[in-house]
Parts: sequence; structure tokens; C-alpha cells
Amino acid sequence: MSYVKGDANGSQPRDFSGLIQTCGSNIHKITQNTAQIKSMVSQLGTKLDTSELQDRLQQLQHYTNQLAKETNRHLKDLGSLPQPLSPSEQRQQKLQRDRLMNEFSAALNNFQAVQRRAADKEKESVARARAGSRLSAEGGPQDGQLVSFDNNLEDWGQSEAQTEEAITEEDLELIKERETNIRQLESDILDVNQIFKDLAVMIHDQGEMIDSIEANVESAEVHVDRGTEQLQRAAYYQKKSRKKMCILVMVLSTVITILAIIIWQVAK
Repeated sequence: MSYVKGDANGSQPRDFSGLIQTCGSNIHKITQNTAQIKSMVSQLGTKLDTSELQDRLQQLQHYTNQLAKETNRHLKDLGSLPQPLSPSEQRQQKLQRDRLMNEFSAALNNFQAVQRRAADKEKESVARARAGSRLSAEGGPQDGQLVSFDNNLEDWGQSEAQTEEAITEEDLELIKERETNIRQLESDILDVNQIFKDLAVMIHDQGEMIDSIEANVESAEVHVDRGTEQLQRAAYYQKKSRKKMCILVMVLSTVITILAIIIWQVAK
């Protein structure tokens, strides 16, 4: 079964649209890989549980974890880019970032849930292997505790050879492999927890930035309203001035007419 890979070694996008596209693609890959991991986890503890399945599951979940880290870095890069001058473009970019963060958060939730389920299944497999080999009955670690492999396998073999159902070297290797997988899973789960914390910080910071943008937009609206009011006043005064001019012209015309009549009468 193949899984979706990203271009981790390719050129990294630096502009807003490039980062948006890369993040969206990564989130889609995380979602697809999570579905495959879930299918593989369901096979753990069954007849299909083989070393090959273990290897593929380990590689896939670890790769998906690295993909989540890369996406987290790109989202941080988005927040550090210069803001466009246009308030409408700022709002558009904010909507795109919010959409990506919501999709990324949902994908991470599903991925981490599958990781935890895989870790539980691995622990169950270790417990079964330990019980089947009578390891706990011979003074080994108790259930729920990880086996320590600091001691030499030969020492284990010599101690267990005294019992009829001695643990084999193959059993030890199986338990060791499973517990290594558990440690890696738990480490990757902690990585995802850190990504969630980073997301919370980014959402908080962007909220403050948007508050500032909205304040600037409101300020611009106030200036526009003031400008409109001034234009209305100017139009009013202009209209009033024209009315006064018309009245003055009419008065002057009347005076001139009267003077003309008087002069005509005197001359006559």
C-alpha cells in the first residue's frame, strides 16, 4: 500500500499564495495518510499483523508527523509576511489563514487520535507477547511497564532456559521492536501536542492583528464620513451663495431699471 508523500526537499515557497497552496496540499496529504494509518492500525493484533505491516505503519505515521511539522512552519511563515496595504486584501488573507488553520487543526485531531490508538494496540501486543512467553512469571517487568533491554540477550536466555516454556530470542526481538515503536509513537504524539500549542499562539496573535486592522478600517470610515459631511456642507454653502448672487443680480437689475426710468423722465 502506497502513501502520499510531499516534496520536503523541494524549494520552499516564500510568497503568500505559494505558502497557502503548499499548506493546503500538505493538509490534504495528512488527511489521506491518516485514513491509511487507521486502516493499518485495525489490522494490528490480527493474523495480518506482520513485521512488514509494522514497518509500513511506522514509516507512514512518522512521515505524516514530519509533514505536520512542515505545515506548522509554513503557517508561521504566513504570519510573518508583510501585510498588504488594502484593508480588503488583509481581510481576504485573514479568511484564507483561518480556513487553513481550522482544516489543519481538524486533520491533526484525527491524526493524533489514530496515533494514540496505534500506541494502545502496540502496548496490547507487547502485553500478549510477554504473557505468552511467561516473562512476567519469571520475575520480569510487570504488565503496563516497558521491558528494559540493557541486559544481554544471552543473560535473558540463560535465565529463561531453566523453565520449560522459556522465552525465545525471537520473542525478545519482537517485544523490543514493539516497544521501540511505542516510544517513537509517544514522541510523535508529543510533537503534535506542541503543534497544537503553536496554533493556539498563532490564532491569538492574528486575533490581535485583526483587531488592529479593524481599528484602522473604522478610522478610515470615520475619515470618509467626515469628508462626506464636509462635501455636503460645501455644496450647501455653494448653493446658498448662488441663491444670494441671484437675489443680488435681481436687486441690481431692479435698481438700474428704476434709475433708467428716472433719468429718462428728467431728460424728457
